[in-house]
Amino acid sequence: MRQRALPTLTAERRAAIAKTVTQNGTARVADLVTQFDVNVATIRRDLKALEEQGKIQRVHGGAVSLGKTAPKSTTAQEARIGQAVAEMISDGETIFLGPGRLPLEVARCLAARSRLTIVTNGLKVAHWIALNTPHTLIVTGGQAEGHDIGLTGQLTQAALSSLRANHVILQLDGVSAVDGLTDDSLPQAEVARLLLKIGPQIIILAQPERVGQVAAAHIAPISDADIVVTAREAPSPPLWDLSEAGVRVVLA
Repeated sequence: MRQRALPTLTAERRAAIAKTVTQNGTARVADLVTQFDVNVATIRRDLKALEEQGKIQRVHGGAVSLGKTAPKSTTAQEARIGQAVAEMISDGETIFLGPGRLPLEVARCLAARSRLTIVTNGLKVAHWIALNTPHTLIVTGGQAEGHDIGLTGQLTQAALSSLRANHVILQLDGVSAVDGLTDDSLPQAEVARLLLKIGPQIIILAQPERVGQVAAAHIAPISDADIVVTAREAPSPPLWDLSEAGVRVVLA
């Protein structure tokens, strides 16, 4: 049987890519390279052009349809932080994502990746992953708490005690070289203390205005964090203090 010819003109190929993304919800660069028999640079230019035309949304490793992008309230800082963290994750890994705006942005940036297992106690994060990605999703039980709808309590802790992850990714309200890792939610702080024990790499996310600050509930000393990711607008003095304390600081 004669195979249908692949689009050869740039406009035809881009229209076909946009259709693929719309129909499937996501598309990976590697799959598009194979599908259209072009190189990676060509596909990346196509995706950039389609995004500029408002037809798709680029994410790490590919694209997602506009119906599956993050909420419009996502800020440029949050988008940069999400992208920076996504670049630390390899296909096939297991990651834990806590509740919060920054972990939700990380989830969005991981939409086009393949074979991830994502464990979360954040219901907003879980809902987005379930609707928009093919990833394996594990949701802890527990009691919903706070605006970010994070699950806490004995059920959450019991579930997490039997799980392991390559990376634990948490957003906290306070990150300080002196006062350590802190959070405004006492129930979430209890969960965070347990999470620090289940992964070989602890990645802490912080809004730039929370770097150098202290929140109500103490979780752990700063030495328990492997990487702190924040936006480049964060104040310099506390960033230097974190580096001096031996923490890797990533500015998005």
